[in-house]
Amino acid sequence: MTTLIYTHEACLDHKPGPGHPESPERLKAVLRALHAPEFSSLAWRDAPAGTREQLLLIHDQEFIDEVEGLRPTDGYAALDGGDTVMSPGSWEAVMRCVGAACAGVDEVMSRQAHNVFCATRPCGHHAEPGKAMGFCIFNQAAIAAAYAFEVHKVSRIAVVDFDVHHGNGTQEAFYDRPEMLYASSHQSPFYPGTGSKSETGVADNIINVPLPRGCDSAMFRARVEAEMLPAIANFAPELIIISAGFDAHYLDPLAGLNLKDDDFRWVTDELMAIAEKSCEGRIVSILEGGYSLEGLASGTAAHVRSLMRF
Repeated sequence: MTTLIYTHEACLDHKPGPGHPESPERLKAVLRALHAPEFSSLAWRDAPAGTREQLLLIHDQEFIDEVEGLRPTDGYAALDGGDTVMSPGSWEAVMRCVGAACAGVDEVMSRQAHNVFCATRPCGHHAEPGKAMGFCIFNQAAIAAAYAFEVHKVSRIAVVDFDVHHGNGTQEAFYDRPEMLYASSHQSPFYPGTGSKSETGVADNIINVPLPRGCDSAMFRARVEAEMLPAIANFAPELIIISAGFDAHYLDPLAGLNLKDDDFRWVTDELMAIAEKSCEGRIVSILEGGYSLEGLASGTAAHVRSLMRF
């Protein structure tokens, strides 16, 4: 078995406009990095299109209909002011994100791949069941977890999020679902304003690790090691889904944490060690944020390099 990459050229057609941070260049940078010779053993697949049934695992019917109805044939449609914007190619792009995440679950649950990385965009972890926000239209990480629960009958699923922003949408979706653990490290105070340690979920199934602006490698590792990793290990997940954002990188222009490539390798190694003990290594990782092209590319390379270790 190997590490499998899901991607699709349609994910380049989500174009929220000149100067918008969530640009197609992000994915191009990731794909260039993952086509380096050291990644030649990766297996590549085209992401299938997601389905309405998959969307309904997390999102409200009215919200789905609203987003689909706003699909522009030219120009732009704003979903939450100027942050989350749809272009003519956005609907297919985000449905490929959803399809990739669910197909990744199928692959690891059937043991066709050891783990999966979804090189797709736009990101998703801010999207709430009934609301798009923060560059995110649908929440593919949350959908993948719900898909694993409903289709593959996985009884304990951990979604682990190291994006610099708190994944408010994932937290909201799983706050009252004890079979889902959501664990997030993120800059605080910062957008979207959620993610305090006091937000613990219906069964202590929400683990938030808020990090101060300027947080460096030593603080990040100490806090994650003390507050996040034991909770994930004790939960004993049967599947781990990663919201893999690289905007905590010290090069990122939109945030204020100071993580290095080796920190993304370290946290991936730690999650893989838990996965090997509790769920035969089953991990589906999904690209979230990262707005320095250099930091995004090198951080993603470190992350995927670690996924390939087994």
